[in-house]
Amino acid sequence: MRNLVLTAALLAFSLISPGEAYAATEAGTVDRVIENVTGSGGQPLALSLQLLLIMGLMTLLPSLVLMMTSFTRVLVVLAILRQAIGLQQSPPNQVLIGLSLFLSFFIMSPTLERVNDNAIAPYAAGEMGADQAISAAGDEFHGFMIQQTRESDLEMFADIAGVGGFERPSDVPFSILLPAFVTSELKTAFQIGFMLFLPFLVIDLVVSSVLMSLGMMMMSPMLVSLPFKLLLFVLVDGWAMLMGSLAASYS
Repeated sequence: MRNLVLTAALLAFSLISPGEAYAATEAGTVDRVIENVTGSGGQPLALSLQLLLIMGLMTLLPSLVLMMTSFTRVLVVLAILRQAIGLQQSPPNQVLIGLSLFLSFFIMSPTLERVNDNAIAPYAAGEMGADQAISAAGDEFHGFMIQQTRESDLEMFADIAGVGGFERPSDVPFSILLPAFVTSELKTAFQIGFMLFLPFLVIDLVVSSVLMSLGMMMMSPMLVSLPFKLLLFVLVDGWAMLMGSLAASYS
């Protein structure tokens, strides 16, 4: 239980103050935080307090999943696809979220494996201190995020923060990288969504033109075009193409 509390404390510290995580390691701030969490003299807190602390720290995990992984891009693209086909509740939101979550695990698996090898496993074995584990895990996520972030977005947030140019990508702090990464992910998701919309929009236009020429003004074009859009998506094996394209976009 004490190891679980320590791990949760490290995760909370890196999420609450990601921009100062590296600077804090030099001053021993992480060690003092852990000492305060576990109690004076290294004695563990009561079980009820440990459970309360862990449940509180678990509320921060959704922010990590949403803002520092590929989850945002995948979920937005799937939502746009459902809208482009013309389906309102199929697949349901639970299916889209679950699919986005597990596809994100697949995309993030190389990064997570490096975090486990370079940070979690050495820390659990006692070969690395808490400050070094936070630094190593942060480096891996920083490298993934910086590769997917547009330079223009980084420059925009750096100018807003009044920070000068960075000599190396590793010099970009999390306080600037996080909003720039999310902005880049949304831009990419909407670009992919635009490309998905085009073939379905063509089908809607063709069906609408045919109905107008036949004088069927009262017939809904969406109702008629929906089977054709579903047929097109199935014939081209749309789900496999979309999942493969999303995963390949992070290569």
